[in-house]
Amino acid sequence: MRIYADNAATTKMSRTAIEAMLPYMDKIYANPSSLHTLGQEAKEALENARERVAKILGCEPREIIFTSGGSEADNQAIVSAARIGAKKGKKHIISTVFEHHAVLHTLDKLKKEGFEITLLDVGEKGLVTPQQVEEAIREDTALVTVMFANNEIGTIQPIKEIGAVCRNKGVLFHTDAVQAAGHLHIDVKEQNIDMLSLSGHKFHGPKGVGVLYARKGIALTNIIEGGAQEKGRRAGTENIPAIMGMTAALEEAVKNMDDTTERVAALRNKLIDGLSAIPHSILNGDSENRLPNNVNFCFEGIEGESLLLLLDDKGVCASSGSACTSGSLDPSHVLLAIGRPHEIAHGSLRLSISEENTEEEIDYIINAVVQVVFYLRSISPVWRDLTEGRQQFVIK
Repeated sequence: MRIYADNAATTKMSRTAIEAMLPYMDKIYANPSSLHTLGQEAKEALENARERVAKILGCEPREIIFTSGGSEADNQAIVSAARIGAKKGKKHIISTVFEHHAVLHTLDKLKKEGFEITLLDVGEKGLVTPQQVEEAIREDTALVTVMFANNEIGTIQPIKEIGAVCRNKGVLFHTDAVQAAGHLHIDVKEQNIDMLSLSGHKFHGPKGVGVLYARKGIALTNIIEGGAQEKGRRAGTENIPAIMGMTAALEEAVKNMDDTTERVAALRNKLIDGLSAIPHSILNGDSENRLPNNVNFCFEGIEGESLLLLLDDKGVCASSGSACTSGSLDPSHVLLAIGRPHEIAHGSLRLSISEENTEEEIDYIINAVVQVVFYLRSISPVWRDLTEGRQQFVIK
C-alpha cells in the first residue's frame, strides 16, 4: 500500500489538467508572441486563460501576470512594493515570523538594502490579528505581506480584515495564497488584496507555473529581464501548456470546493482525533481555523526524520515541515514561531490529505503513526529519561 499525504508539498496532476495541456504541446505549440496563425492561436489561448483566472480571483485580466510559480510571484510583489515605497521615502515592511521562505528571504535581501523589517508574532495558534497589523503600521510603511494560510500548520489568517486595515492606512497589502488557492474562497476586491501569489501545483495543476495578481496602478519591478512578454512585466516565452493546465485545475478546484472541503475536513478531523489519542502529542495550529486538509502534530521524545522514514517504509508519504526545507535538520521556523521548544519541534509530522484519500487510508495512517511513535519511543534514551522522571515532559 502507498498512501500519499503530502499534498501541501505538491499535488498529483488531475486528468482535467493533463487533458487541457495536451493540445498545446501537440497542435497549438507556437510562441504566442509570433504573428503567424499558429502563434496567434497560442496568444488567444493565453488571453483566454488570463480571463478565466481573473474571473476566479475577482479581478481584471490585465491584473494577472503568469509566473514560474509562487516563489517568483512572492519575490516580484515584495520587491515591487519596496521600490514603490522607496521612491516615496517609505522603507518599512511588515510581515510575520512564520511566512514561507520565499517571503522571508526576499525580506532579508531588502533589509541589506536599508529597509526596516517588522515581523509580527503569531502566538501559539499561529494567527495574526488586524490589531497587530494596525499597531505596527507607521508613516514610512511601504508594504504589509501576510500569508493567506500557513503551509505547515494550516492556520488561515483574517485576510479581509487585515486588508481593510491596510487600505484604510494607504499601505499596499500582499498575500501569499499558495496554500489557499483552490481550497479557500478568494476575491481580491472583496478581501482588500492589492497583490496575491499562487502556484499551480498546489491544486492538482502542473509544476513550474503560477500567478501574480497586481492591482491596476501598481508599477511592478521586473525580476526577470528580457522580452516584452506579459505586457513587459515578466520576460520569457509564456509556458502555454502549463498555463492552460493550471487554469483548468483551478477552475475544477473552485467548482468542487464546497463538496471537497466538507469531505476532506471530515477526514482531517478523524485524523486529528486519532493522533490526539497518542500520549504526549499536540496539534500544531488552531484546531478549527485551519485548512481543510492540514494536520500537523508534535510527538515528544522522537525525531521527525526517523518518523518519516519509518512511515515511508509502511507506505505513508508525509513530511516533517515545509517542502522547501525538508532536507534540513533544523527544526521548523514555523513551529519555533508558535512557541514549540527545539526538542519538541524536531518531533513534528505534517500530513496533508486530498479528496483522493479514503476513510480506510486515514485509519491506516493513524495505526501506522501510532506503531511508529511507540516503536521510536521504546528505543529512545530521551523517552526513557522522561518516563523515569529524570526529565520533565513538555507536552502534558
